[in-house]
Amino acid sequence: MTTLIITAGFTIAYLAVTAWLCRGLKLNARNLAMGGLACALTLILSAIKIPLPTGAAITCGSWIPLMLLALVYDSRLAFVSGWVCGILAMVLLPAWQPVHWAQIFVEHLVAFSCLGYAGVFGSDKKWKVLAGGLLAILLRFVGQVLSGVIFFSQNAWDGWSAWGYSLTYHLSCKIPEGILTLVILMILPLNTLKKAAKGAART
Repeated sequence: MTTLIITAGFTIAYLAVTAWLCRGLKLNARNLAMGGLACALTLILSAIKIPLPTGAAITCGSWIPLMLLALVYDSRLAFVSGWVCGILAMVLLPAWQPVHWAQIFVEHLVAFSCLGYAGVFGSDKKWKVLAGGLLAILLRFVGQVLSGVIFFSQNAWDGWSAWGYSLTYHLSCKIPEGILTLVILMILPLNTLKKAAKGAART
C-alpha cells in the first residue's frame, strides 16, 4: 500500500507540474516539425539496444534528441514531444507495451517527457546543462523504478525483493547511459546550436 501511495503521489505531482510548465506553448507548424523530428529520432534510437548482464539494456543515445530539443529550443516542446513518444512507444516498440493501463501514467508519460527537464535551468553555462541533465535522468530513474516495483515484481531474481530488483536493474542501465548522455551534451556546442535554432525559428 505504501508503494502504491508513493507511486500515485509521484505520478500526479509530476504530471501536474509538467503540464503547468507547458503553459503558453504554441503548437505551430515549426514547433510540430521540430517536436516530430526529436520524437522520431528518440524512437529510432530507442530500438537500437546494447544488452546488459542484468537483463536491462542501454540505447544508442535515445535520451539525447529530447534533451537537446529542451536545451537549444524549448523545454515545453520537449515535454509535449516526450508525451507523444511515450504513447507511440507503446505501439512501435515491443519492449514498451504496457502490462497494465496504469503503467502508461507511471512510466510511459514520465520516461520520455522528463527528458525535457534537461533545459529547465538553461544552457548558457555548463553547470546548468549538467544540473538539468541530472534532474531529467533522476526523474526517469524514479518513474521506471516505481513501475518496476509495481508491474514487474514477478521478474525479480530468486531471493531478491521487488525494490532490490528494480533498483539494481535500472541502476545497471541508467548509470552508463546517463554518463554517456551527459558527456555528449557537455561537449556539444549548445550555444551555437541554440543560436541556429532561434535563427531558424525567425525565418
